[in-house]
Amino acid sequence: MELKDLIKNRRSVFPDQYNSDPISKDTINQLLEAANWAPTHKRTEPWRFKVLQGHSQEKLGIFLSEKFKETADKFSEFKYNKIQRNSKKAGAIIAICMERDPEESIPEWEEIASTAMAVQNMWLTATQLGLGAYWSSPGLISTMDEFFNLKANEKCIGFFYLGYYDNTAPERTPKPIEDKVEWI
Repeated sequence: MELKDLIKNRRSVFPDQYNSDPISKDTINQLLEAANWAPTHKRTEPWRFKVLQGHSQEKLGIFLSEKFKETADKFSEFKYNKIQRNSKKAGAIIAICMERDPEESIPEWEEIASTAMAVQNMWLTATQLGLGAYWSSPGLISTMDEFFNLKANEKCIGFFYLGYYDNTAPERTPKPIEDKVEWI
């Protein structure tokens, strides 16, 4: 598939759409290797990933759902169960973390942007491999230092859910680029 087709076919495929086909370590390594080629200012390479499969996924789901129960202004049994179900349905979850340059030689937003580009590389690779993917940034992300052993200058900024799926990804038609560009 050509690059432009990969870009056009990249979609959010949610955990409820995943089947139970396992994702191999080799496949996950292909995604991580693609991530590692993201652009980075001053070569800080701020992206850090924590791969969860099997029991560690279930532990994450339990942790997040219990945190939700503790902190929610309005508790929802549906959301509580969905948090656990999403963790179990995924073939893998990659925690998306960013390790800030200790020198703070570049603005933090550039480190976050580099990490996001690394995720886009993974997402395009997942699309090419027939894997569904979804980046979730729940409000509970700020509690991940209680679940993971994060460094002092490291923070978790999302979860990348992965899974094979049986149906086609949903269609998407963006608004015309002409509505978003001003030629000067």
